[in-house]
Amino acid sequence: MTAPLRIATRKSALALWQAEHVAALLRAAHPGLTVELVPMTTRGDNILDRPLADIGGKGLFLKELEVALARRQADIAVHSFKDVPMQLDDGFAIGAVLERADPADAFVSVHCAHLDTLPQGARVGTSSLRRQAQLRARRPDLRLADLRGNVNTRLAKLDKGDYDAIVLACAGLERLGLAERIRSRLEPPHWLPAAGQGAIAVELRAGDAHTLDLLAPLHDAATASCVAAERALTRHLQGSCQVPIAAFCIETEIGLHLSGLVGDAANGRLVRAQDDGQSEAPEALGERVARRLLELGAGVLLGR
Repeated sequence: MTAPLRIATRKSALALWQAEHVAALLRAAHPGLTVELVPMTTRGDNILDRPLADIGGKGLFLKELEVALARRQADIAVHSFKDVPMQLDDGFAIGAVLERADPADAFVSVHCAHLDTLPQGARVGTSSLRRQAQLRARRPDLRLADLRGNVNTRLAKLDKGDYDAIVLACAGLERLGLAERIRSRLEPPHWLPAAGQGAIAVELRAGDAHTLDLLAPLHDAATASCVAAERALTRHLQGSCQVPIAAFCIETEIGLHLSGLVGDAANGRLVRAQDDGQSEAPEALGERVARRLLELGAGVLLGR
């Protein structure tokens, strides 16, 4: 008997859904393969009283899972790609990128159908500096408040009346069967998501050829190419949770089209740039758009 393939995952409902989804795809691709989940709690899950930007960013959701990989307590780890740091630590690699789900942000409210119909001074919850910058650019009158916790926790706070609206990812709501909570979509080109938003990444130990072969049927080359451009833009700008950076790439008839922005969460200033490139060279496209953002003044927002 072959050893089971073990998936390290966070314990949140969304993370477990994603891990179960990967497990189901693996079982379908490899009949007879046993796949087990190894649920874990990360530091990012435990610290809920401070903004992510103040405690080290979304990489805090990965560390314990990577420790499990390094100690061979798990064979792969499943992540929302937008939570994966732009540079992985030595010894780890991305083995597969699944086909992207809806990349847009969701406007969620009990009483209002659109961001533009919120009353003056409405209280909006989001823990993302990227979202805060775009909210301030569009509605400088809003009162923005930090919002942490899993999807159901955030929705409960909204329903209790702590906020007039919150902003979440469409993909997360749809995966949890909560698509009806989406009042309207905040979508490109006017509103940009985080790099990799809507995509699921599967991480493994670098050099693990056997597991990489098992993951091959799950890999979606088109999504991987688009996300590579988005992540290259963010990486070239040395972006993190501490800086509002957004990037979104799509396939076109001539290759790839990448849009990016750098913002200021305090005043809503946004610097935007876009360009086209070859599907075979997504990183070059990402770096080119990043340089254009710097030429247009994004360096000031990045503290350079």
